[in-house]
Amino acid sequence: MSGIEQEIQRRLFELQDLKYKEFACKLMPTVNPETVIGVRTPDLRKLAREFAKTPEASEFLQILPHAYYEENNLHGFLIETIKDYETAARAVDAFLPYIDNWATCDLISPKIFKKHLPELYAKIKVWLISNRTYTVRFGMGMLMSFYLDDDFRPEMLDLVAGIRSEEYYVNMMIAWYFATALAKQYEAALPYIQEQRLEKWTHNKAIQKAIESYRISDKAKAYLRTLKIK
Repeated sequence: MSGIEQEIQRRLFELQDLKYKEFACKLMPTVNPETVIGVRTPDLRKLAREFAKTPEASEFLQILPHAYYEENNLHGFLIETIKDYETAARAVDAFLPYIDNWATCDLISPKIFKKHLPELYAKIKVWLISNRTYTVRFGMGMLMSFYLDDDFRPEMLDLVAGIRSEEYYVNMMIAWYFATALAKQYEAALPYIQEQRLEKWTHNKAIQKAIESYRISDKAKAYLRTLKIK
């Protein structure tokens, strides 16, 4: 183990909250509890902000795999601080194969990506056809975060609707994406529900999540309820 790993793990254990660890482990059934220290996200973000200013931060980003869940989350938060698009994209590509849970996957959203949407979209299309669960989920997350407002294109709905997987965490993200699309691009997204373009479970979950959204009108919610597949 390198000196920087030892130092990071020491800092993480100083921030340990065992009650939070117990809570977090219940939310992440795919993660071995022995790899979870129990550090609250605000504390982890604060550590990342401090650590990002040191020369050792780039060294830490070269160390994969990590031993602990929180090390992975710290890794993700450090990637978010990278100000050069190409460097950030390479760091994400290097890290994605090591992500083994939904929580780490969903927390990463480099700010620099927003300034390079055409380049990012090309990468997303590659991520979506990966055979890795969390690479696919991350690609959908980026589409949901950056491309459902002014940069939306109807073809993006086709990309997500075309994904077929047995993985719960992929299908849940498809449902989440379409629920958000119904909130932000209702006219474009609705035909995918009307025409039952998604798998039954994902279709019904998308409707459920849309109905729970405060951004969708009561009239639209009432109609969506009629579209559930029995």
